[in-house]
Amino acid sequence: MASQSNSGSDLGFEAELFKAADKLRGNLEPSEYKHVALGLIFLKYISEAFEHHRAKLMQEEFADPEDPEEYLASNVFWVPPEARWEHLQANAKRPQITFTDVTTGKERVGDIGNLIDNAMDSIERANAAVLKDVLPKEYGRPQLDKTMLGELIDLFSKVGMRSADGRSKDLLGRAYEYFISQFAGAEGRRGGEFFTPRSVVQTIVEMLEPHNGRVYDPACGSGGMFVQSERFIESHEGKRSDIAIYGQERNHTTWKLCKMNLAVRGIDADIKWNNEGSFLNDAFPTLKFDYAMANPPFNISDWWQPQLEGDVRWKYGTPPAGNANFAWLQHIIHHLAPRGTAGVVLANGSMSSQQSGEGEIRKAMIEGDVVDCMVALPGQLFYSTQIPACLWFLARDKGANGHRDRRGEILFIDARTLGHMVDRTRREFSEKDIETVTSAYHRWRAKPEAGLGEYQDIPGFCKSATLEEVRKHGHVLTPGRYVGAEDAEDDGVPFATRFAALTATLEVQFNESDRLTALIREKLAMVVPDAD
Repeated sequence: MASQSNSGSDLGFEAELFKAADKLRGNLEPSEYKHVALGLIFLKYISEAFEHHRAKLMQEEFADPEDPEEYLASNVFWVPPEARWEHLQANAKRPQITFTDVTTGKERVGDIGNLIDNAMDSIERANAAVLKDVLPKEYGRPQLDKTMLGELIDLFSKVGMRSADGRSKDLLGRAYEYFISQFAGAEGRRGGEFFTPRSVVQTIVEMLEPHNGRVYDPACGSGGMFVQSERFIESHEGKRSDIAIYGQERNHTTWKLCKMNLAVRGIDADIKWNNEGSFLNDAFPTLKFDYAMANPPFNISDWWQPQLEGDVRWKYGTPPAGNANFAWLQHIIHHLAPRGTAGVVLANGSMSSQQSGEGEIRKAMIEGDVVDCMVALPGQLFYSTQIPACLWFLARDKGANGHRDRRGEILFIDARTLGHMVDRTRREFSEKDIETVTSAYHRWRAKPEAGLGEYQDIPGFCKSATLEEVRKHGHVLTPGRYVGAEDAEDDGVPFATRFAALTATLEVQFNESDRLTALIREKLAMVVPDAD
């Protein structure tokens, strides 16, 4: 999920901060430790934002720095005295602390873990409209090393979270996001349940260009799609208020991460949780969205319930009970506004599978002309799976959404050769890779007057195919079938000359192989086995 380019004194601070924090983890599992670390980063953020605004209020003649309404009016969380960072820092190394429990109103004796839990509870109560039941409150449990907690508070205290231009939110947002990505990597498959790699998210957002309107994610994880959408708006000099954000998440713990992630970014959003999920309990049944972005779980097989039979969302056919891929696609199409567009990450099998009626649903979607673009992704992009993935880009109306009339056409992009390895197991797109993919799509769909340049097919990379061409391929949407092979560079050497040279080289290699084989046999013959 990169943020703006690191520069100056901020260079690599996220990595250094995580490295230092990870040293304090000890034997604690990453899945457990992430809530400890992320919760403290959140506390640091809201306390610092509060103190910054409090200092401004103290300079105003008629303002009351201790009035919570003064903060709510400026979209700043009110932080009660017992939850302020300086209070936690002052008590971080004390073995026993006397404090007032906000749940009972009575004094009690505890440790730094109990004090942090009390702070979290206090903040939730003071900002219930946004943070009710969101913050972690398990710092006081006996299994958690209190020395580690104190050292973690000291670590976050020493780091200058406020950048030179005063945008502490950006720095803390970067830190929060980086920590999430690192924990996702450490947790492997489980990590992928709450985190989509930044470069994949950025590709989807840059393709769709969410300038104005409602943005929706029915499986929103930790909220990376929303954070990147906000970045896109800001980078194009728009206002955050230009988009309204809606999301749903089934996992309650992940929902909390999302709420905190968006709060650190100062993003106002309507994020719903229920343990039934978007299929069985759609949180926004009547709403339509201008943009939908999603990385739903791949190939889930336990999603179907009898009450879903005949659901209005299954416009193109009832999805198979053993795989929810086409349920996600149809759920998202159902929620698109008349000119809405969507980007969805799915397993590669969705492009070609004929099992359990999937081929017929895909055919109906193609014939219904809602498929705008298909992108084949390289392997190893995701933390959670090695299953090859692709991007589906959908458009409710390809003839009336602000671009040229693309009815009867689908763009295919084969991006499998793009990206670079960031470690032994995972690949990422560079900014140049993302630009390569998005610019092809933007040129293809743009009206001539947009000034983006003329689109051209590139063998081995992209191809604009007609509906008739797709029919000839049996309604299979795998880009490799359409883009063809990349043209080989002509070195000017005649084929006959090149072939003769290759033949001569091969003959030399054969002779050398024969010589080495004979030498090995000779040596082996000299070995006399020991007599028993």
